[in-house]
This record gives sequence, C-alpha cells and structure tokens, in this order.
Amino acid sequence: MTDADLSRANLSEAGLAGVDLSNADLTGADLSKANLSKANLSGAVLTGAKLDGARLFRRRSWSR
Repeated sequence: MTDADLSRANLSEAGLAGVDLSNADLTGADLSKANLSKANLSGAVLTGAKLDGARLFRRRSWSR
C-alpha cells in the first residue's frame, strides 16, 4: 500500500500490523483502535487522522 491515497478512509479497528504504508496519504483517516504495530509509516501524511486507541507499538511481555 505504498503511496496509497487513503485520505478520509474508515480504517477503524483495522488489522494493519506490519503493513507498508510508506508515503501513504492518511489525511483525515479514521485509524481509531487500528493495529498499526510494526507498520511502516515513514513519509506517511497523518494530518487530521484519528488515532484514538490505535496500537502503534507491539506489546512486550514482561514475564521472565
């Protein structure tokens, strides 16, 4: 999805872990509660995007 135009897209609760979104236009997109862990967002435009509750990092297990 490199260079994709996803402006104003409804991606709420989407499973986007590990997806290459580099240089994507996510202007005004709804990414609330989306899983973006390990997604490549380099160069992506996130102006006005909703990120409420989005997972941006992979959770670490603290148990030994």
